[in-house]
Amino acid sequence: MTHPMGARSRGDFRLDFDRSVRLEFRGSQLSSDGGLLLMRELDEALGLSKLAVSVLKETRKGNNCTHLMSGQFGQSLFGRVAHYEDVNDAERLSRDPVMRQIVGKAGHGEQGASTSQMSRFETQVLSTPDNRAALAGLSGQWIDRFFERTDMLSSITLDMDSSVSPTHGNQEGTVWNGHFKCKCYHPLFVFNHFGMLECCSLRDGNVHSAHDWQAVMEPVLQRYAAHDIPKFFRGDAAFATPVLYERLEEADYSYAIRLKKNAILQSYIVHRLTRPVGRPSKTKVKRFYEDFDYQAQSWGVPRRVIAKIEWHPDELFPRVGFIVTNMTGEPEDVTKFYNQRGKAEQYIKEGKYALNWTRLSCKRFCDNEVRLQLHALAYNMMAFVQAIDLPDPMTDWSLISLQTKLIKIGARMVRHARTVTFQLAEVAVSAPMAKAILASIHRLRSPPICV
Repeated sequence: MTHPMGARSRGDFRLDFDRSVRLEFRGSQLSSDGGLLLMRELDEALGLSKLAVSVLKETRKGNNCTHLMSGQFGQSLFGRVAHYEDVNDAERLSRDPVMRQIVGKAGHGEQGASTSQMSRFETQVLSTPDNRAALAGLSGQWIDRFFERTDMLSSITLDMDSSVSPTHGNQEGTVWNGHFKCKCYHPLFVFNHFGMLECCSLRDGNVHSAHDWQAVMEPVLQRYAAHDIPKFFRGDAAFATPVLYERLEEADYSYAIRLKKNAILQSYIVHRLTRPVGRPSKTKVKRFYEDFDYQAQSWGVPRRVIAKIEWHPDELFPRVGFIVTNMTGEPEDVTKFYNQRGKAEQYIKEGKYALNWTRLSCKRFCDNEVRLQLHALAYNMMAFVQAIDLPDPMTDWSLISLQTKLIKIGARMVRHARTVTFQLAEVAVSAPMAKAILASIHRLRSPPICV
């Protein structure tokens, strides 16, 4: 029964602290993920889901498939964008008005897939060898599509780094890692300097950081081979291997890779290891650089090595670091370039906190591979939003801020005869800001015109 003025007389709740306040539950009309509608618009503008479905193989037989692959893939993708890291929330999301609208057949907003349906989709359909290979290559294809629609790609810098994904069961491939001091997986990532994830690979927990680096690096090198642009690479000491140097030199990459110190390298800078003459500063760091050619026994040719020696206040010994490089700049400039490698660690941290991509709890290794690749695609979709022209208040937002302020917008659905209206909460993102975001997204619908 409804009151003539619009307030319900039964089925609501009053609060004692203020009897004028009523609570009503209308879950079928409300959503906490209204910003996903903007993400769906980005998906449509770039054709990302269509590209994915075109390379994935349908393994289900017969005509009794309740949900199309496009709908289930979208539910997997957008659920992760909204921080639902697995299928446990699929039952609730299947009734969410925003999720129904963006994954329904032909855009009619039909109900999404249930938990069991989504589980079978990810662990049976996507886990086949062909689909796992297709998922692994999709991140690169999506990035290529994004660059085709923008004029951003004037140079490319690649950062390779490994990370830890702790496990809490007996999943296949989970092993104790002495460095991380836990049972885990040890995935490998390659990012570009825009923060996009070019490629990633799930590996057993006890492998070396550089184990099977070719699996993630080679597809990226091949994709950029035809681009006549400056190309750069950075890596930590785990990737200091002559095979990688030679491959980068062959592909015309300028690189800066950290070297582990040894007695021979130390001998080149022995004159810098004595504390400088004069009273030590209590506030300033004294920094010196040395530049020399060096050839390890495993190297076929000598290569340039830059040493950085820092004397810090109140420290008895200097901090020393070595970088092997084929770059020709000043030692200080090469070192500054290498130090930007830390951005890759920040990207990994954002993936962990914004998307929880360490949630790899399936029993089979291949199923966890699927999960990691789905998280990578969700990460890239959010990274694309960061890379477009955003309103000034949003330009420095992290992925976590984008998720909590843009995607997690309260929304109320109002259905009319011919249209569906979503009324969005105007708190962190205002209507003019949303309009500017949509304008930037619409500019991605076609490649830029070169004059």
